[in-house]
Amino acid sequence: MKQTKGQSQRILVVEDEPSICQVCLRTLTAEGFEVDIAVNGAIAGKMLGETEYDLCLIDIRTPIMNGRQLYQYILDKYPDFKGKIIFTTGDVLDDKLASMLKGAKRPYLPKPFTPDELKSIVKEALEG
Repeated sequence: MKQTKGQSQRILVVEDEPSICQVCLRTLTAEGFEVDIAVNGAIAGKMLGETEYDLCLIDIRTPIMNGRQLYQYILDKYPDFKGKIIFTTGDVLDDKLASMLKGAKRPYLPKPFTPDELKSIVKEALEG
């Protein structure tokens, strides 16, 4: 991943719901973060190769390449980035999804979420 210049921390939000994108964009930029949006995992994968991110919020359910596929791509191509991921989803946690989240050992933010919940999980992930 290429290095970005500047002092702001940069977050990639992988989300296909416009309302959730807006909440993330408004909330995180108000906290001083630079925020990029990818509407699916395929776009996010390309962006990860072009820009260095401090954190990535990945919706489990996106078109073309979903969050599970993107996570596997990150593990294969950018293994050092594994610890910089937060998952989001509006899906009910079935056994398969719960198992994947447990195996990933990464924070999970259920939708819908509040701006305060978003700020809190991002702060925890960046400090951890």
